Amino acid sequence: MENVVVKIENLVKKYKELTALDHLNLEIKEGEVFGLLGPNGSGKTTTISCLLSLLSFDEGSVEVFGKEMTPVNYEAKKQIGIIMQNVAVFEELTVYENIDYFCGLYIKDKALKKQYVEEAIEFVGLGDFKKFHPKKLSGGLLRRLNIACGIAHKPKLIILDEPTVAVDPQSRNKILEGIVELNKQGATIIYTSHYMEEVEQICTRIAIMDKGKKIAEGTTDQLKRMIKNTETIEIEVKEISDEIISEAGKLPHVYEALHNDGKLIIRCSGGKHNLIRVLDLLQNNNVNFGRVYSELPTLNDVFLEITGTALRDSE
Repeated sequence: MENVVVKIENLVKKYKELTALDHLNLEIKEGEVFGLLGPNGSGKTTTISCLLSLLSFDEGSVEVFGKEMTPVNYEAKKQIGIIMQNVAVFEELTVYENIDYFCGLYIKDKALKKQYVEEAIEFVGLGDFKKFHPKKLSGGLLRRLNIACGIAHKPKLIILDEPTVAVDPQSRNKILEGIVELNKQGATIIYTSHYMEEVEQICTRIAIMDKGKKIAEGTTDQLKRMIKNTETIEIEVKEISDEIISEAGKLPHVYEALHNDGKLIIRCSGGKHNLIRVLDLLQNNNVNFGRVYSELPTLNDVFLEITGTALRDSE
């Protein structure tokens, strides 16, 4: 049986009239990269703050490593690494000194601390910047320093809250690769984002949040199976008769067929070999066609169908 690292039950958090969390339930198992996905304002950061006992809540319970999480549960806190959206480092300390300070909060043995600091610097690729002060670093390098400070003490649970907001593509890729590597080394990861493609790329299981509620949960494949549209086929066709479009609409698993802007658009629900059947129909009726696209659904499609709106990015 897999160990449960985080268990959140019926969590309610209110700010006067606003319900930020509405009876939220989450269970995160050891070894997962668990994605919390949702628009800004959906309750992701509030969830993390309640989980860490940084915020009190109105109802419900939070357990970490099998014990109730409280502001004084230092045993649990020692095993948690936190990388929040806002970079939190000391401007007057160098890269090395910042990581050394944060690591020293948990690791008292000097030789072990030195080893951990060096490993963290190498891990985030800041070896050439050890003596730099934060103000000399680019946004992406600053974000990497923030991560190094949060993971230097080798925590068992690492929480990353929107770690790639406003960073360059190179740093974003480095951060995502680092998260996967930390997981391979044994850490359980909680990753919050409103970037669908990142969550799809690295997370083993995902909860979609909106307006303080969990509206769906599962692996990427499980989430995609929840929606009607499992494949969209687009074929460049200049001329096609209504009769053939109607025939395409009657093919197995097709629920919509239309001709729009020089393209035949076919939407399918389930099934295999949908594209082959459509192309056979066109060839058998001597329909000339150009480029062919077949798109499987993305998490964005899942979010759109479940919530009725696209993922709002309010940045």
